[in-house]
Amino acid sequence: MVQEPDMARLWQRLRRQAADAAEREPLLAAVMLRAVLDRADFVDALCHVLAGDLATISVPEGPLTTRFLDLHHADAALAQAAVEDLQAVMDRDPATTEPLQPLIYYKGFKALQVYRLGHALWQGGARDLALWLQSRNSALFGVDIHPAARIGTGVMIDHAHSIVIGETAVVGNHVSMLHAVTLGGTGKAGGDRHPKIGDGVLIGAGAKVLGNITVGRNSRIAAGSVVLEDVPPCKTVAGIPARIVGDGGCETPADRMEHSFSVAPGPREVI
Repeated sequence: MVQEPDMARLWQRLRRQAADAAEREPLLAAVMLRAVLDRADFVDALCHVLAGDLATISVPEGPLTTRFLDLHHADAALAQAAVEDLQAVMDRDPATTEPLQPLIYYKGFKALQVYRLGHALWQGGARDLALWLQSRNSALFGVDIHPAARIGTGVMIDHAHSIVIGETAVVGNHVSMLHAVTLGGTGKAGGDRHPKIGDGVLIGAGAKVLGNITVGRNSRIAAGSVVLEDVPPCKTVAGIPARIVGDGGCETPADRMEHSFSVAPGPREVI
């Protein structure tokens, strides 16, 4: 768990980077002031950034920011999750050199934080606003996550476009997924109908995981695969339908972000 001193150090780092960015590019000075330099702390900055992105004429920025701040003040786990998600991006995305980038520019990080606020609203009974956030998240960032889904911390959604995560899906801690991933159902059946993704799983771009199935911890799903059956822990699956093609490749595939694999000769193991 990231403790409060780390939150304070993160905030000071963000302020330095925002000041540097404003000096390098005067056209963005107002952006940096509004997002970071005029804010009190990391939570204040995060809520203003998200509300500024999501606000509409009908749902203005000021009241939306206040609602987001109220959610954070009621549940410190929201800020903790945001810091762990931010650290995940820093650790796993080689294009990211500073924490200011995800906070200001990355729709994967921001969409995940919008989901977290929507989930808190859903859990608290404010389901109309939670569904509005889901709709705005989808329209603005191209990420459609039902607010009832359960997602752990230290999660990275890289590039993020066309992510779909269904109502009864569960995503563990320290998971990484790329764009166009679907954690969906197989039809019109109700009830518990979406995938359960274990800790440390890496899901490649365009992969579809369908139905109430389990993907074991520290496994990998190759890009473009369609997974219809349970996946054991620490395995790599690929294909349509997906089959086991090897081990997970390392102890923590989501951290390594290594998508390549070699298929051994002979018949593939059936899941």
